[in-house]
Amino acid sequence: MKFCFLTLFPQLIESYFSDSILKRALEKGLIDFEILNIRDYAYDKYKKTDEPPISGGAGQVIKADVLGRALQDVKDTHIIFLSPCGKPFNNDDALRLSKKSRIAFVCGRYEGFDERVIECFGDEVMSVGDFIVTGGELPALMMCDSIARQIKGVLGNEDSLKQESFEDFLLEAPNFAKISSKNTIFFTPPSEYSKGNHSKIADLKKCLAICKTKYFRPDLYQKYRTIVHQQKIKEKGKK
Repeated sequence: MKFCFLTLFPQLIESYFSDSILKRALEKGLIDFEILNIRDYAYDKYKKTDEPPISGGAGQVIKADVLGRALQDVKDTHIIFLSPCGKPFNNDDALRLSKKSRIAFVCGRYEGFDERVIECFGDEVMSVGDFIVTGGELPALMMCDSIARQIKGVLGNEDSLKQESFEDFLLEAPNFAKISSKNTIFFTPPSEYSKGNHSKIADLKKCLAICKTKYFRPDLYQKYRTIVHQQKIKEKGKK
């Protein structure tokens, strides 16, 4: 899988691949990345990449001709524009996009892109939430990270992908690690976790995942309840 980032600030992207899991994935050849500096495609002597919106108003808009020339250098690639107007990115998108061979993230700045560039080149427009940040680099890296970890071999233990949050509309059950000190302010984890009965542990984790989802994400909990209800109807129909 190759990731491409089109940005006005390449240095914001480069550092993210210098440590941890993505660095190891690069070294193994499981992923690769390149950065295209949009400013390199501005042909005037000032390397100007933006202009005021022709409708008037505050801010600057990234020019269609400059960004268009950059995107013409991106071949056979699934192109995603990062914008707060886009579809909210989720875990299903990460799974789907991990099957692609090349993905390009177009990182906006200022008041965003000239809409014509999106219409001409974009395969998808996505956001990472209902909030505004100063540029598309952070959202692009978040999406890249989420997609990359779905690629086989990127995570050291592939079991890490099992029973994660958002699977079947549930958040992941609480996790606990051993504490060396006996004198601690923290409560004792459920004893069932340490008894080794994997069936009972799985049942307990499912119950705790449901409780956690109901408390933190009632919207997901309602979707989970709908799925369970539909499954029960199907089971009754088979009898």
